[in-house]
Amino acid sequence: MSDLPDIPRDIPPGTEPALPAGTGDDPWAHLRRYTPARIGLGRSGVSATTREVLAFSLAHAQARDAIHLPLDAEALVAEVQAQGWSDVRVVRSRARSRHEYLLRPDFGRRLDEADAQALQPPDAAPDLVLVVGDGLSPLGIQRHAPALLAALREALDPGLRLGPLVVVREARVAVGDEVGERLRAGMVAMLVGERPGLSSPDSVGIYLTHNPRVGCSDAQRNCISNVRPAGQDPVTAARRLAWLVAEGRRLGLTGVGLKDHSGLPLVGADLSPGNAT
Repeated sequence: MSDLPDIPRDIPPGTEPALPAGTGDDPWAHLRRYTPARIGLGRSGVSATTREVLAFSLAHAQARDAIHLPLDAEALVAEVQAQGWSDVRVVRSRARSRHEYLLRPDFGRRLDEADAQALQPPDAAPDLVLVVGDGLSPLGIQRHAPALLAALREALDPGLRLGPLVVVREARVAVGDEVGERLRAGMVAMLVGERPGLSSPDSVGIYLTHNPRVGCSDAQRNCISNVRPAGQDPVTAARRLAWLVAEGRRLGLTGVGLKDHSGLPLVGADLSPGNAT
């Protein structure tokens, strides 16, 4: 038998802990403004409230939709060409469908053989090639890639020799290595839709690789994650990539040997309840 006293089942009237000023009956309200995470959900009896169950179901459906939504590559190309990206190439991976892409991640890491052969290098080897891939969130790429590319035009060193902008359908991160190798690029930056979360179905990641070639490991890349207005905003992400490109070229490497000392913030978004998603 335990020596601990019995815990009363009911709190005597008038002894409830005081709530922070301005929170009404909900002590978690003042904390939710700082995070889109699900905290202090409340309960109804022994179950979650109907409101939270429905909100969770909606978030789960949005994450699933973000994965299966096809990328409208034609609309994306038109939008970025309007920004001034004149040389845009559209290719695909070896995955012939979204279903195959999800079942065979290895197919998404290599270019379709015909597209690979057609991807001829420019006369002068580029310092950097930007690759845009739908990844696991075509929704994120459709929404945020144009703004991110516009920010990159402003942030990157104007002395850099950029290769063609390459859009890859059914893309995994490593397909950027083959694109960079085919174009003889010194570096490749892969902009790709990230695996959706229950509060972030439209997040974009950027993977920077020095001396890209088929077979590079993740240890040879630097990653900038959670790029979206409610996470790391595109302007900050573009400035961070520009810093990593410059430092990576100076050191002649990327990955575990290249640390981010840019001093830029990780999150610059407004996480108040109306803006957190």
